[in-house]
Amino acid sequence: MKGHVYDLSGKKTGEVDLPAIFGTRVRADIVMKYYESDKYYAPHSPSPLAGRRNSASGTISHRRHEWKGHYGKGISRVPRKAMWRRGEQFYWVGAEVNMTRGGRAVHTPKIYYRPIKINEKEKKIAMNSAFAATVHGNYVSRRYERLSNSKLNLPIVISSPVNNVKSKQMIQFLKSVLGDSFAVALQRKEVRAGKGKLRGRTFKSNAGLLLIKGADEKINMKGILKHKKKLTNFI
Repeated sequence: MKGHVYDLSGKKTGEVDLPAIFGTRVRADIVMKYYESDKYYAPHSPSPLAGRRNSASGTISHRRHEWKGHYGKGISRVPRKAMWRRGEQFYWVGAEVNMTRGGRAVHTPKIYYRPIKINEKEKKIAMNSAFAATVHGNYVSRRYERLSNSKLNLPIVISSPVNNVKSKQMIQFLKSVLGDSFAVALQRKEVRAGKGKLRGRTFKSNAGLLLIKGADEKINMKGILKHKKKLTNFI
């Protein structure tokens, strides 16, 4: 598989053979399995004692002449707790069960989580598929709706070394190569509209461009992801 080579001025200078990782088959099912296995899960459930911190447990007795019994009161057998008493007269309120105020909840989430298992070979296939999908325009346009009508020649290979390249120069290069799709290449972070700001989702951002550089190249620019791993490690 070949990729288009550009110089820093944005002119196409030729083609180059890409590493074998970009020619692997894209297995979307295994990629999703890897994503589900690696996704952070926060177990959540109410306290085991929620709604049960009272002395109303058990069945209320309706036998005659029994202390604190409900015989002759004309009330149901719902567990109740005594708020006050005067001699043998009691004032009860329902408690403990789910139909009462402050009672326990029904079928609450349980702290039980079984992670999805994935073996090492599937991890390699998922990583190779993710890299291979970056050179297919249909996968990229499906990921970014703004790229649905644009024609991109992916991947973009820079012939010149990127050591000490200024951010302004890189932005001009991306504008000349990507054209109208330039805005998608840089990471953007903006305040979310609506109530999400009150619920821990204040900002929303995109992934932006992934820049794979050589081991000897040094680059430090905002808005661009940098990948330092060797591609041969995944194949």
